[in-house]
Amino acid sequence: MTEQQNRSDLDDDLAQMVIGLGPCTYLLLLLLGLVLLFPFLEGGIYARTLLGILFSIVLLVGTFAIKQTRRGFIFKLGLALLGVGLQWAALWTESLAILHVAGMTYAASLAVSFSGVFRYILKRGPITADKLHGALAGYIMLAIVWSFVYAMVEIVAAGSFGPGQLDFREPGTFFKLIYFSFTTLTTTGYGDVLPLTNHARSLVMIEEFSGVFYVSVVIARLAGLYPSTQVQ
Repeated sequence: MTEQQNRSDLDDDLAQMVIGLGPCTYLLLLLLGLVLLFPFLEGGIYARTLLGILFSIVLLVGTFAIKQTRRGFIFKLGLALLGVGLQWAALWTESLAILHVAGMTYAASLAVSFSGVFRYILKRGPITADKLHGALAGYIMLAIVWSFVYAMVEIVAAGSFGPGQLDFREPGTFFKLIYFSFTTLTTTGYGDVLPLTNHARSLVMIEEFSGVFYVSVVIARLAGLYPSTQVQ
C-alpha cells in the first residue's frame, strides 16, 4: 500500500468520524442551540419558559450521555432533577433567592457532567465521532460552568465584573457572563467585560489555565488519529 493510499484512508476515516452520531452528538447540538438561542429567550415569561425547557433538557441529556455506574447515574440524575425543579420554581415565583440556589445546582450538575465527558474522551480505545463531539461539548460545558461561578461571585460581591453593575433582574445579564467566559476560556479577551476585583481576576486566571490545559490534553489524546505509517 502506498503512502498516498494510507493518507486517503485516514482522511476517509476522519470524515466518517466527524459526521457520525452518538449521545454526545445530541449533547453538543443542544449546547450549541443554547448558546445561539439564549439572547432571544430572555425577555418575557414565554421566552424564559422556552429557555428553561432548553436548560432542563441540557442537564438531563448530560446525565444520560455517558455510560457510568449505577450509583454515579443516580447521583447525576438527582442533581439534574434538583436543578430543573429549582429553576422552574424560580421561574414561576420570580424569586431571585431560589434562582441563585438553582444556579449553584446547575453549576454543580454541569461540572459533574463535564467530568464524566472528560473521562470518556480520555478513555483508552478508538477515537469515534461521539468522542470528538464529546470533546467539543465538554469545552462548551466548561465555559458555562465558569459563567455560573462568575455569576455567584457577582452576587456575593457586587461590582466584581463590569463595566457597570450587573443586575440579574435585567435580561441579558447572565449571557454577558457566558460571553465573557467563552472569551476568557479561548484567551480571546475582547475586553468589553472585565474582572474589576482581585478575587475575580484570580478566578479568571484559573479559567484561562483550565482552557489551555483542556485543549492540550484533548489534542494529545486525539493525536492517535494519525498514526505514523511506513512506506513498504
